[in-house]
Amino acid sequence: LATYAAVVVAGTLIAIKLWAWAVTGSISMLASLVDSTLDLVASGLNLIAVSHALTPADEEHRFGHGKAEALAGLGQAAFIGGSAAFLLFESLDRLIVPQPIEHTSVGLAVMGVSIALTLSLVLFQRYVISRTRSLAIGADHLHYVNDIATNVGVMAAFIPTGAWGWTYADPLISLAISATIGWGAFKIFGGSYYELMDTEFDEADRKRIKDIVKAHKEVISLHDLRTRRAGQNSFIQMHLELPPDMTLAEAHRISDEVEAEIMKAFPDAEVLTHQDPAGLEAMTPLDRK
Repeated sequence: LATYAAVVVAGTLIAIKLWAWAVTGSISMLASLVDSTLDLVASGLNLIAVSHALTPADEEHRFGHGKAEALAGLGQAAFIGGSAAFLLFESLDRLIVPQPIEHTSVGLAVMGVSIALTLSLVLFQRYVISRTRSLAIGADHLHYVNDIATNVGVMAAFIPTGAWGWTYADPLISLAISATIGWGAFKIFGGSYYELMDTEFDEADRKRIKDIVKAHKEVISLHDLRTRRAGQNSFIQMHLELPPDMTLAEAHRISDEVEAEIMKAFPDAEVLTHQDPAGLEAMTPLDRK
């Protein structure tokens, strides 16, 4: 639903900004138009990626399809970064050869509508992210937060240009927009890269997992804790150290109880435990973590 909403909003913004750019000739309006076009492309990629990521695990993809979101994020980052470079050169050209802006009132009205639509979408996306932790929606959310800043910047360019004829405001605002878009591309790339590389949970979440395990009175310790994320899904693996004289049935019961407690704290996680007799020697340095 969030991806469909983003596509509709981006398409609407492109239509009204294209008209406003044709009327005003503003380079900052062109920058905002390019930004919205990027949003539409990115949202379209997200629509495909999220639909694929939500496909249940199958025989060829036992861990699901969650990494489709991260792959889409890398594609977005590359496309957005190239567009930021294009805007940078266009803005420098307009800075060297300034051109007047016409019908500034039209530009201000269009930006006001754009801000209202984008703000509504951003609030909805924030709710979706809090429920799903979707990397793709998070990347899309960043686009549209930047879009709000872009629209405010364009309005800021129209005011001094229309009131005092200061033509340099337009390309300067466009330069700032291109820098904002470039920074957003870098952040999207970073988040996608770390997920594809199976980066561990942060230390706070790892400590939370350890505390849950150690809270079970029959667990002596744990080692070889490994964590990663793929889209909305998380994967947690560890070795539990249990009394060596315990029966297999008792060890299985304890493992089930530990896994259930962890899944309460991490509802989207797949938890896998291995039982070791406490005091087992020949653990590797990685195991001791």
